[in-house]
Amino acid sequence: MLERLSLRGRRALYLIHRWLGISACLLFVLWFVSGLVMMYVRFPALGEIERLAGLPKLDLAQARLGPDQAWRAAGLPGWPGSRLWLEMLVKADGGAEPVWRTRDAAGRPLTIAATDGRLIEAVDVARAGAIARAFAGGAPVRHLETRERDQWTMPNANAFEALRPLHRFAVEGGAGLELYVSARNGEVVRDSSRIERGWSWLGTILHYYTFAALREQPMLWRQTVLWTSGLGIAAALSGLIVGWWRLRLRRRYRGAAVTPHRGWKAWHHLAGVAGGVFVLSWVASGWLSMTPAGLLARQGFAPAALAAYAAGANGVFPWPAPEAAAGVAELREIEAWRFDGQAMLILRDARGERQSLLAADGRVAAVTPEAAAAAAQRLIPGAGLAGMSLLTEPDRHWYNRRQPLQLPVWRVEMNDAAASWLYVDPANGRLVASSNRDARLRRWLFNAAHSLDFPWLIHYRPAWDGVMWVLSLLGLVVSVSGVVIGWRHLGRRRKVVPPPHPVRR
Repeated sequence: MLERLSLRGRRALYLIHRWLGISACLLFVLWFVSGLVMMYVRFPALGEIERLAGLPKLDLAQARLGPDQAWRAAGLPGWPGSRLWLEMLVKADGGAEPVWRTRDAAGRPLTIAATDGRLIEAVDVARAGAIARAFAGGAPVRHLETRERDQWTMPNANAFEALRPLHRFAVEGGAGLELYVSARNGEVVRDSSRIERGWSWLGTILHYYTFAALREQPMLWRQTVLWTSGLGIAAALSGLIVGWWRLRLRRRYRGAAVTPHRGWKAWHHLAGVAGGVFVLSWVASGWLSMTPAGLLARQGFAPAALAAYAAGANGVFPWPAPEAAAGVAELREIEAWRFDGQAMLILRDARGERQSLLAADGRVAAVTPEAAAAAAQRLIPGAGLAGMSLLTEPDRHWYNRRQPLQLPVWRVEMNDAAASWLYVDPANGRLVASSNRDARLRRWLFNAAHSLDFPWLIHYRPAWDGVMWVLSLLGLVVSVSGVVIGWRHLGRRRKVVPPPHPVRR
């Protein structure tokens, strides 16, 4: 009875794998090809260094209003809970004025002129064109359109969602470079080149289904990704089981073969056994990245908790900026920051290099380990300190393969229920990032399983590329052979003609 049930179960699993594989293998081909493209060309995005390099040099002599004065002049209450920084905003005539930028409690962008405190709430095409031209180094630009969103401003756009609509400009002679400028406050929020746009159709767009028509419907897009990756998991798992059932290493098939198949089926069987675990873990980690049912979803801190963390002073923020700030070459941005009762200025130049100064006298700022630990306990009340270390190089959890990594940082480990880790800038006390037990688990279940971000591999880029190519090509052999087998099977079924009915006499 059990043997008969086992035979029935095996037959059912064969059928499940056959019919799931016909559609899933085509998806795998698309995913592996697009994944290889994404190793080298990512979806268009404006990096922080690109943004800073495109800004005009900061002219502090024009910034007559400090952060407190700007807030009062604009009739706005209190110190902002979001980041507050000073930069230059190009005017329609090609000149530039210093502005303070931040966001209000509802997340809406606020831009306040540092000359007279007026709110800048709209930027027309003429001024946006001047901004784009200056950002492109003086190259001529051509206005293409103004709209809420398009194919290139859909994915990874949460950071500038409140800045829509966007003016889109083409940069003449710029290798197809296009710039997007916010119609609300004049920020350049995205750039894209012809190469990025072209390869993204074969990379990110294909991999994540970020076609504008689908991505505009978040729930439908999310369910599409979840269900198709779920289909891939079922196909890969059933294929792995069937493949091991049919493999014979000791009592071999005719001709000492380990597989009963020939041709494409043999390639599919043997490649599936060799790379099946990778294919299964790869698609399962992709499914997990969508946080199904909230599983391992990211969580942040409430604004009130962040305000308690900073514990900024209530007095007037010292202004004008000290001479030490004015003497920084290629200065692009100054952030006003309060921490542990001190007013600080965080300076950034065109290369993204940072300096932290005390706003009162221009001395170099620094934060003691005791101050960082006390701030962490204000952020998570009732939690104790489990450990603290100064990171001067990347480790298993503090790393970045694409963007410059901020170092050094304090890693403050808390003993709260979530086992939180806080990464604190030792120069100024800013909370750079945070993680908890779920985030660190997600780092292994997604980043490591999907992108092979293993500590012994990611820092050796040629080796990482080689391993990714070998495994991806193995996955392509499995999926391409599966597509061929499925197509042939469907073709045979189409050719079967049912016997004619007997003629009644």
